[in-house]
Amino acid sequence: MPKEELFQQLKHPNPHLRKRAMSELAETRDETTIPRLMGILDEEDVVYRRSAVQVLGIIGAEAVPPLVDSLLNSENATIQASCAKALTAIAVNYPDLTFPELGMQGLQKALSDPNPVVYISSVMALGQIGLPALEILTEAIENTDNVALAVAITGALATIGGTKAKQVLEEVAANPDADPYIRESAESALSRLQQVSQWNSGG
Repeated sequence: MPKEELFQQLKHPNPHLRKRAMSELAETRDETTIPRLMGILDEEDVVYRRSAVQVLGIIGAEAVPPLVDSLLNSENATIQASCAKALTAIAVNYPDLTFPELGMQGLQKALSDPNPVVYISSVMALGQIGLPALEILTEAIENTDNVALAVAITGALATIGGTKAKQVLEEVAANPDADPYIRESAESALSRLQQVSQWNSGG
């Protein structure tokens, strides 16, 4: 199918056609594909925008440099959040590959973005990357004054799970100087972690 037609299909109401176009665009990409997908990230049409995010997620590591660039330098929060979501999609699509360092650094910087849409999308991406991102999230929750950011991080730590994440959450929950709302979020994240580990161990 001609490239132009594939791009048009990204906004098709039929999800199967969209999905097929996404795979084909990623497989047959050339040097114009990623820049063009990046250009869709500020489209009003949500379906079109989300499709572009998904294709970038399928393309993977090759899309990371332009995504990080726009995540950090765009003045449009929709574009920035879409970049964070595309980085999340890359982590989901390639769980066995080491997530590019550039992507991790970009997401770490985006945690201090003033816009909640941007920093919360970035926390979700880091949560999806998992253990390699644990240090970034731990450092952020220990040093931030932003309650909403800290609360989002408690959720990401619960998603990552494991001994280290549990330890960080326990410290936050027990910290008398922490905002009560953050402590409460850490406690509920801990109980979520416990339920997951009981579920995983069949008890």
